[in-house]
Amino acid sequence: MKIARLIFLLPVLACLAGLAAADEGMWMPQQIPALASRLEALGFQGEPEAFADLTGQPMGAVVSLGGCSASFVSPEGLLVTNHHCVIGALQYNATPERNLLEEGFLAKTKAEELPNGPGSYLYVTTEVSEVTGDLARRLTPDLPDRKRYEVVDRWVKERTAACEKDGSRCRVSPFFGGLRWFEIRQLEIQDVRLVYAPAAGIGNFGGETDNWRWPRHGGDFGMFRAYVGPDGKPALYSKGNVPYRPKRRLAISPDGVAPGDLVFVAGYPGRTERHKTYAEIAEMTEWELPRDIRRATELLALADELAARSPDLEIKVEARRRGLANGLTNDRGVLEGLVRGGVLEKKKAREAALQAWIAADPKREEEFGGALPGLDALTADAARTRERDDVFDSFVGGRSSIMEAADTIHQMAVNRLKKDADRERDFQEREWTRIRERLDRMQRSLDPVLDRAFLRYTLVEASKLAADGRIERLDRAVGLRAGMTCDEASKAIDAFLDRLYAGTRLFDREYRLSLLDKTEAELREAKDSFLDLAAALYPFGEQLREEDKTRRGARYRLEPVYMKALLASSSGLVAPDANGTLRVTFGRVSGVDARDGLYYKPQTTVQGVLEKEAPGGEFEAPKPLLDAIAALRAGKETPYRDAALGDVPVDFLSTVDTTGGNSGSPTLDAKGRLCGLLFDGTYDTVVSDILYDPVRTRSIHVDSRYLLWVLTEVEGATRLLEEMGVGK
Repeated sequence: MKIARLIFLLPVLACLAGLAAADEGMWMPQQIPALASRLEALGFQGEPEAFADLTGQPMGAVVSLGGCSASFVSPEGLLVTNHHCVIGALQYNATPERNLLEEGFLAKTKAEELPNGPGSYLYVTTEVSEVTGDLARRLTPDLPDRKRYEVVDRWVKERTAACEKDGSRCRVSPFFGGLRWFEIRQLEIQDVRLVYAPAAGIGNFGGETDNWRWPRHGGDFGMFRAYVGPDGKPALYSKGNVPYRPKRRLAISPDGVAPGDLVFVAGYPGRTERHKTYAEIAEMTEWELPRDIRRATELLALADELAARSPDLEIKVEARRRGLANGLTNDRGVLEGLVRGGVLEKKKAREAALQAWIAADPKREEEFGGALPGLDALTADAARTRERDDVFDSFVGGRSSIMEAADTIHQMAVNRLKKDADRERDFQEREWTRIRERLDRMQRSLDPVLDRAFLRYTLVEASKLAADGRIERLDRAVGLRAGMTCDEASKAIDAFLDRLYAGTRLFDREYRLSLLDKTEAELREAKDSFLDLAAALYPFGEQLREEDKTRRGARYRLEPVYMKALLASSSGLVAPDANGTLRVTFGRVSGVDARDGLYYKPQTTVQGVLEKEAPGGEFEAPKPLLDAIAALRAGKETPYRDAALGDVPVDFLSTVDTTGGNSGSPTLDAKGRLCGLLFDGTYDTVVSDILYDPVRTRSIHVDSRYLLWVLTEVEGATRLLEEMGVGK
């Protein structure tokens, strides 16, 4: 397939010199050739153009798991990623009698490899093409904002449909706030199976105590395998499928890294907000993050209480618990950086400088002057109803799996009557299989006790809304009103939940899936309490969607102008904010001055596992790992001992620029070998997602030698080692 080779120097930047400071930049692969001089200065001897070849080496081996990244490491579709990226597969296959979340898993043969369950996909990006001009021809300055949204929405659907005619999975995404648009073509593999995950005492060693912290001693690695139909084409899970044979794969380095080494990370970072306006970041600081921290704290306590009731509930709630805990730590770090770290004030100063730059030239004022005030007005407008809108989104959007299922089923019925191009994007025909799989997969973690507890939490939030910001349709259904005492609201909520859960059959998998083909009239005839509630709330949901579409239309008008000004006032090539697409970042293995008088060394070893090891908690290491370390101390030879460290390395720090979604990304050495896996950042610099800290920002990786040593000495995984081409 022909690869789009783009030289991504924006016209507005063509006359500007210099490169991005320090190691900042989650670069599009097509931008890397323009960074050749910087890479050469860092000692890179390879060809920067190789990164722009998305089907070549190494980029053709890097894949997205839809939230995490991974890479092929064998000719038979074996993938390596993080342990925390295989948690869903472990939970899906775990039982109280065989708790894979704690024990881990190793398939001795391909026949023993476990299905991840419905909805497990991986994506290999094969082509990226700029399509900005095609959209520009459809837009005129006089378009009303709601109409502008419709034009963009219809265009995205048409391009996506045309791109997917050959069986690819495609997306059309804005970069730089819609100043540039790119069409991204991907190979979609639909059968992904669990091959290996270490015990929790290796993969999650240190738990939440060490999360986002350094020094770390976690073996955050796991393995999947990709399968396809006997004809070699992507196919849904079937016992008759065969291992996928990738065109590209990464060699795993037995040498690991050393301080000062140049490393690259290729993966799919989720989201950064470095180009957001000050008003948007202020809204995040003053309301969004405090709300998220409060909620996560309360919901985590609720999840812990529920998990303590039974081993079955503990397994079903575990993925939610880990997600809440991880997000809570991250949000606290970001908020501290914004407030105590002064990032919010720095953001304000930078925006003031931009405004002064615009005002200094009448032509710039004419072209760019209205963008920031317009965007700030949109932020203020959304803030007026933020409490109400957020509670509603939480209520129908996943806090309760059954409520989310009911809302999905109802929206499917509404959208099915429309032509595909007129449907909401999430309910177009290309999404129907995924919707069915999502409603199928939830069965493994579904429980009435859990579901009711989390839905009740959101109803309590709804009961506390101010009188001028109520969700009236929900109030009528539950029996709530403004000014109720907590006791009155609790009684009304509990009575409502009794009726709601007594009147539904949606916990039944087959029944739930059968409803996806029903009409609105047939759903009403079912007289299911959750479906009736979804129908009653639907008009309010439509109202919010309409308001959002108008705001998005305004953003399609204003954000490109703002970004053009921001880029024109900058110096050098600039990376777009992360948006879940394939990126490359580079830096060096390096420690950091953490705070006054404290320096973090760039590497840790298995000695740190022994020093932290404590039975009965987050630092309880499994006996096979302790035995392997004891054998190492007794003189057992291993090729994975670092001569300079005198020990087997575990994790290392580097200056690469990464964020959530990069988890599982391969860390490559200067020869293009996999020398580690990216899995975390450091707590005091997570705010770099908003304003990059060129001095202290570090990413955390697990060393390839720890992976190979554990597979050899702890797991005895000879079959996997041989498959990856690793000698004894």
